[in-house]
Amino acid sequence: MKEDIPRKQKVKFKPSSSKKTDKSWVIKTIIITFTLSAVFNILSSGIMNLVSIWIAVGILLFIIFTGIVFDIIGMAVTTASEAPFHSMATKRVRYADRAIRLIKAKDKVSNFCNDVVGDICGIISGSASAAVVAYILKISPSINGFLLSLVITSLVAALTVGGKAMGKTFAIRRSNTIVYFASNVLTILSIRKK
Repeated sequence: MKEDIPRKQKVKFKPSSSKKTDKSWVIKTIIITFTLSAVFNILSSGIMNLVSIWIAVGILLFIIFTGIVFDIIGMAVTTASEAPFHSMATKRVRYADRAIRLIKAKDKVSNFCNDVVGDICGIISGSASAAVVAYILKISPSINGFLLSLVITSLVAALTVGGKAMGKTFAIRRSNTIVYFASNVLTILSIRKK
C-alpha cells in the first residue's frame, strides 16, 4: 500500500492593503532626514564643544532617550486598534480624531518615528559619544583612548538597544494609551503654532 504523499500546493498571500508606495512621501522622507540630520548634528557637535562634561553626557542621554521615545510611539501607532478611538470620537472625546488619523497613517508615522528620528538619534548619539570621549581625553590624556572609546560606545549601544527593547514591549501592551497621549501632544503643538 502506497503512503499518501501530500501534493505540492501553491500558497498565495494577498497584500494587506492595495495602496501603492507613495513616492512623494519617500522623497519627503529623504529630504526631512537629510535636513534634520544635518541640523541636529551641527547643533550637537557645536554644543558639545562649549559645555562641561556633565552637560555633554546629559545631552548624549537626551539624544538616546529621544530615539527610544520615538521608537515607542512608532511601535504603538503600528499596533494600536482604531475601534476604541472611533467609539471615543462618537462620544466627542477630545483628540480621538487625531488618534484615528495617526493610526490610519501608521506606515508614515512609523517610518518617521522609527526610521527618520530613530536613525538620526542613533547616528548623532554616535558622534556625541565621540565628542564625550574627546572631551575626557582632553581633560585626562593619560587615559587609554581606545578602551575609553570602547566602553562609551558600548554603553551607548547597550542603552539604546535595551531601551528600545523595553520600549517595544511597553508600546505593544499600551499602544492605545500611547497613541492617545501622542495625539494630545500633537494637538497642543498645532494649537500653539497658530
